[in-house]
Amino acid sequence: MSINTLQKEINKQLDSCFNEMVEIRRHFHMYPELSNQEEKTAAFIASYYESLGVPIRTKVGGNGVLAYIEGSEPGPAVALRADFDALPIQDEKDVPYASKVPGVMHACGHDGHTAALLAVGKVLYQNRHDLKGTFIMIHQHAEEYAPGGAKPMIEDGCLENADVIFGTHLWATEPIGTILCRSGAVMAAADRFTISIHGKGGHGAHPHDTKDAVLIGSQIVSSLQHIVSRKVNPIHSAVISTGSFMADNPFNVIADHATLIGTARSFNDNVRDILEKEIEAVVKGVCSMHGASYDYNYERGYPAVVNHPAETDHLVNVAKNTDGVHQVLKGEPQMGGEDFSYYLQHVKGTFFFTGAAPEQPERIYSHHHPKFDINEKAMLTAAKVLAGAAITYHLS
Repeated sequence: MSINTLQKEINKQLDSCFNEMVEIRRHFHMYPELSNQEEKTAAFIASYYESLGVPIRTKVGGNGVLAYIEGSEPGPAVALRADFDALPIQDEKDVPYASKVPGVMHACGHDGHTAALLAVGKVLYQNRHDLKGTFIMIHQHAEEYAPGGAKPMIEDGCLENADVIFGTHLWATEPIGTILCRSGAVMAAADRFTISIHGKGGHGAHPHDTKDAVLIGSQIVSSLQHIVSRKVNPIHSAVISTGSFMADNPFNVIADHATLIGTARSFNDNVRDILEKEIEAVVKGVCSMHGASYDYNYERGYPAVVNHPAETDHLVNVAKNTDGVHQVLKGEPQMGGEDFSYYLQHVKGTFFFTGAAPEQPERIYSHHHPKFDINEKAMLTAAKVLAGAAITYHLS
């Protein structure tokens, strides 16, 4: 069977799996599990492959699941990855498949990623006698919660003998049929900082006798914004955002302590070093001016996701010839983080976005929103592109 004929047959079989994809995705959506707690989700994935006769490994690096599909002829080992954890968000959608777990929902599309990859695994296994190489289905836990599931899964051998890896993220703000992909950095390194300010509290009527931790913290929040504008090369992108400012005092008490928590995002390792150093320099300077002390902690999260050129070109060529794809665009880099970055530090590959905007504009919400949802047809598009990239990689 020619590769073109095989690809058409696989796409046809994926079409026939669409209703099953929807059913599986909605099951996961109704019964979400938080990062590192995904035992039932992992058991479902393992059971699915076991019912097909596909060899698997479970508890990989935690709750991860691997499935292995061997073609009939030698060829490259292609890994495909989907994540399956949910978020601590209350589902506010009025749909039959809304989350049944209070305070937990799939607000980022991981349920759709998993349903799509299960269908790809099923169809590749059904066609294994016509395939070349090995196909590794990586079902990853804990993407949402650093240090993430990718790193421990890699340490536990999920990429052993792998030559390349492909992954996608359903993107609910882009129209269905759109594929966004680019070489180089596509998602940012995502770091976290915590600043504890130790001043001197007192009565709100006597500020001259205090070292106001709220005032000091406010100056720090404002001054941090000068780092990006004056310390980072304007050719390079960076973001510093303070997300939490805590000083739990009565209205008439000047705080002796305040805590700031925020995130720093960058694509460049040198910029990452600058941000870590300059944030503390600002904190030290402001606290010194007011006679206060501080504690500073900078935690490095996921590295930047950096796609490999040849593998990205391969993915783009496959996408342009995939049924259901209407446009393939060079997407803009995203400041969001993703632990797919760890895979790309070990093997070549690419990470792309699949448009998944609901058809009704009023139902389009950003990722991590309580009313987040996807156009389920995007799962089929993602599955076809992933399968096509995998089975044709030996030709690239």
